Amino acid sequence: AMAGEGGAYRLRCSLMGHGQDVRGLTCGLFPQGGFVSVSRDRTARLWAPDGLNRGFTEMHCMSGHSNFVSCVCIVPPSELYPRGLIATGGNDHNICIFTVDNPAPLYVLKGHKNTVCSLSSGKFGTLLSGSWDTTAKVWLNERCMMTLQGHTAAIWAVKILPEQGLMLTGSADKTIKLWKAGRCERTFTGHEDCVRGLAVLSEMEFLSCANDASVRRWQISGECLQVYYGHTNYIYSISVFPKCKDFVTTGEDRSLRIWKQGECAQTIRLPAQSVWCCCVLDNGDIVVGASDGIIRVFTESLERTASAEEIQAFENELSQASIDPKTGDLGDINADDLPGREHLKDPGTRDGQTRLIKDNGKVEAYQWSVSEGRWIKIGDVVGSSGATQQTSGKILFEGKEYDYVFTIDVNESGPSYKLPYNITDDPWLTAYNFLQKNDLNPMFLDQVAKFIMDNTRGQTLLTSSDQFSDPFTGAGRYVPGSSSGSSAIPVADPFTGTGRYVPGSASNAAAPVGGVDPYTGMGAYQSAAAKVENIYFPKKDAVTFDQANHTQILGKLKELNGSATEEHKLTEDDLIILEKLLSATCNTSAETPTAQQLQTLWKAVNWPEDIVFPALDILRLSVRHPTVNDNFCSEKDHVQFIVLLLKFLNPKGKQANQLLALRTLCNCFASQAGLKLMMEQRDEIMTQAIEMKSGNNKNIHIALATLTLNYAVCLHKVNNIEGKAQCLSVISTVMEVVQDLEAIFRLLVALGTLISDDTTAVQLAKSLGIDSQIKKYASVSEPAKVKECCRFVVNLL
Repeated sequence: AMAGEGGAYRLRCSLMGHGQDVRGLTCGLFPQGGFVSVSRDRTARLWAPDGLNRGFTEMHCMSGHSNFVSCVCIVPPSELYPRGLIATGGNDHNICIFTVDNPAPLYVLKGHKNTVCSLSSGKFGTLLSGSWDTTAKVWLNERCMMTLQGHTAAIWAVKILPEQGLMLTGSADKTIKLWKAGRCERTFTGHEDCVRGLAVLSEMEFLSCANDASVRRWQISGECLQVYYGHTNYIYSISVFPKCKDFVTTGEDRSLRIWKQGECAQTIRLPAQSVWCCCVLDNGDIVVGASDGIIRVFTESLERTASAEEIQAFENELSQASIDPKTGDLGDINADDLPGREHLKDPGTRDGQTRLIKDNGKVEAYQWSVSEGRWIKIGDVVGSSGATQQTSGKILFEGKEYDYVFTIDVNESGPSYKLPYNITDDPWLTAYNFLQKNDLNPMFLDQVAKFIMDNTRGQTLLTSSDQFSDPFTGAGRYVPGSSSGSSAIPVADPFTGTGRYVPGSASNAAAPVGGVDPYTGMGAYQSAAAKVENIYFPKKDAVTFDQANHTQILGKLKELNGSATEEHKLTEDDLIILEKLLSATCNTSAETPTAQQLQTLWKAVNWPEDIVFPALDILRLSVRHPTVNDNFCSEKDHVQFIVLLLKFLNPKGKQANQLLALRTLCNCFASQAGLKLMMEQRDEIMTQAIEMKSGNNKNIHIALATLTLNYAVCLHKVNNIEGKAQCLSVISTVMEVVQDLEAIFRLLVALGTLISDDTTAVQLAKSLGIDSQIKKYASVSEPAKVKECCRFVVNLL
């Protein structure tokens, strides 16, 4: 039969406990065979298998949210918490972290600006959260490390993939995105409505389910391998059986469906409209949570199946359910054309098939069970029951759930407007916002508020909704913590910038060249030769680009000045002034740069793109001088200076300008004012600089690696973890594309500097998969510094 090898799933037990809809479930690590449930009743509950019978016992009830709890996941065990932790997300915008034996949260993660509706945990303690605020956030311990921005609507589903650093998000914008080290690598399109659930099949494949009533199987590479149809309404959740590709889904069509070998092998109807969530236990039993607040467990095992009385009670409850024809679960129904009870004499053709009959003027729905060989009554079909709005949180509007979505007609002829409303909202405030949003006359305020109150029949809940200001202000796709706190560098650090930066070369004597290599890769470690000293990191000073040929630069400037338009042309005097500036800033004369020289330089760097590069080169060299650095990076002028440099970091621009702009940014670190400015503008500069990775110019790659290294040097001193997270993300992203070993070397030094003396940064680097990314450089033969530096970094990881 279609029901698969192991026979059919039947009820194991029904668990009462929650006072409202059960919205999330996850298998527990402790106690074994248990699970955790969360509900609109604002609690999370831990359930343990009951040794004596087929049921479960509630171990304890956890409270910490001031509003509905919508999702839950387990954070794997660590040395500190050997039984793992429980993370829950709620409509109060918060994430609560619990230990398995305390009803109050260990700590609360704040930062999202709307409901947190999905959570997933990875190795090394990372947690990924998805929210209606359209972002996903990556957390480590008690801190937000990164914010993933790119979706245009609520994120309903998140999953961390087995391969380090890869994450998935599914959204009400109908797309799924794959993120690597905090950057969007790929967008999967195909679903025709909100994506609601994600499940991982392997390192290469995953499943998604959506409001379009379909399940899709995808390859990480972007290809959709298969689409599964069966549900007749929104699919809310999807869960995979251990060690195979079969899965289960639940949805708004009152059903749990079990899929084997790509087919829907069994459909179990429930006496509740919305079956919100499911999870599969290690023994293959399926736990489901629904809008009636009851958790039900189904099993294939005969030993664990409920008693005949319990199964009968479940079927009675099911047969008394009223099915609203408007939900479309049973297709279009015309009561006059329906057959009578005799129609149930014919057996069904497949499991889960439904039949409607008319008996004494009442319409009843039945479903065929293959394993039992009979029709089971699944409810009475009622006229318009009017209860659909009330099936909790069922209405979607602009990708978010509401208790009600009213249609308001302001006047006969005009358009109608949608007014979404939750019973936790203030009717007056909602009415006011609705009138504002739709540019309607404020005199309707009383009318609209009264309409809401009349139509929600006084169902209001008093809540203390604390609004937390979001600490993550930065702009751009990647929004780590605002870096203002880290701008004041406590110690004055004179960056002398001497010569081109080649560590390794001067101190090669420290490395035994012909000696036994202590890192054989076989884990054999011989202490005799282990005296190789780490001369590479943590790096203490910024690295600058100092090489220059004055005659060539000035010669090129004069040549291009000849072809400049009248408005841009420099006079003979201007050229002499710039020559003096060069010698003043490159230590060839004892003079201090003058205001006049700097004005002339500013005029030159604003030349058109195709001729500006020699002027940029003069800027690159002179910005190392404290006077010039102060002038361009001080409070009053720095905005246009940064805007100018970022303008050149345009992937479509000229490579010479890209290179010199990056080198100028590196050289800004040579003096205090520049360093302060670079740290204040880190987020924007790095977001723009990373775009330079795509070319194949090795000098640009070296400059990009050096900029990252200079940031690492500063971040090591102030220990700003959000800043480190951004740099680690950049290192991981740039490592993927860079071939040049000097650039790789500088990225390795940056990495070593970022993670030195910081266990959180080490954990974060591992969770981004950087450890596996760099291993190949441990066997580079030339230059030796790449191999040596790499091994020191690998030892830290």
